[in-house]
Amino acid sequence: MSRIYKSPSRYIQGPGAITELGAHAAPFGSSALGIARTAAIERMGAAVKRGFEHEGAMLALEPFGGECTDAEIKRLRSLARERGCDVIIGIGGGKVIDTAKAVAHTLGAPVIVCPTAASSDAPVSALSVIYREDGTFDRYLYLPASPDVVLMDTEIAAAAPVRLTVAGMGDALATYIEARACAASGAAVCGGGTMTRAALALARSCFDTLMENGVKAKAALDAGCLTPAVENIIEANTLLSGIGFESCGLAAAHAVNNALARRPEAARSMHGEKVAFGVLVQLVLENAPTKELDEVLGFMRAVGLPTTLAALGIEDASRELIDAVARDACAPTDTMGNLPFAVTTAGVRDAIIAADAIGGSR
Repeated sequence: MSRIYKSPSRYIQGPGAITELGAHAAPFGSSALGIARTAAIERMGAAVKRGFEHEGAMLALEPFGGECTDAEIKRLRSLARERGCDVIIGIGGGKVIDTAKAVAHTLGAPVIVCPTAASSDAPVSALSVIYREDGTFDRYLYLPASPDVVLMDTEIAAAAPVRLTVAGMGDALATYIEARACAASGAAVCGGGTMTRAALALARSCFDTLMENGVKAKAALDAGCLTPAVENIIEANTLLSGIGFESCGLAAAHAVNNALARRPEAARSMHGEKVAFGVLVQLVLENAPTKELDEVLGFMRAVGLPTTLAALGIEDASRELIDAVARDACAPTDTMGNLPFAVTTAGVRDAIIAADAIGGSR
């Protein structure tokens, strides 16, 4: 297979960057549909609209329905057609952004995403995570291209609840650990092809940035500060992790996340929190060196990522429940098979139990 590298056409990051949205959107069309949660529209809608007016373009802001579901995508697609919108903009978190990308795909329109938190690597990917109406995971929707523009205002991201950025670190923590597994197995990257050395280097840089800046950034965010460490973590959570996962591939950590995301018991935990626990499971499956396990576990504890099933909301982790999670994680349609060795449902079940024990005791 050919080597494939995916990335957004343009990535912009910095304090106050949201004021530039109209200028970056204008080359793509004259009328945009902006999708955002009601609170985001109330907080920044007027300023964003002024930027569009300055460019002689129109912006209609539509409140997001709450979940990236097929029904919500269909609703927003119909609305964009009714209003004659030729650009789709997502302003918000991962679900808003994934919805905007899916709507733009169904319309054949350009898409611009403006994350309001560094909570995941969704903004830069050619992928939408589709959920069911009850909020549980349904499927991945692979898209033909990454977003046309990703605009990250770091003042906005730094002002978001700290838990969101920490969850983004959990998502980013998996990037290199899964990438190296895919490199060893020769697995196809998301959307086909195999990885480039450039993508693997970015995945490694993502891990190194987390280890160097994560704890400092968490302390700064707790104090309400935007520091160089926070800027570095925002870039790692968003750009490095996004390119790294999409152009290198996913493995056990995300397969475990997807299985946990189908459990209503874990509904209150965030994507990156479940992925972080999945990293522990993957390290157990790989029989990773104790030094590496201690480094990852120490990092998770230092920034406040959950290390046990109970911390994810699964208080009663029965053997039957863990068996069900293991079966889901090993589904042929998921990414467990990208590990460079054969796994069984029983082996994954035992790795989950062991990761839970290690996370609670070390």
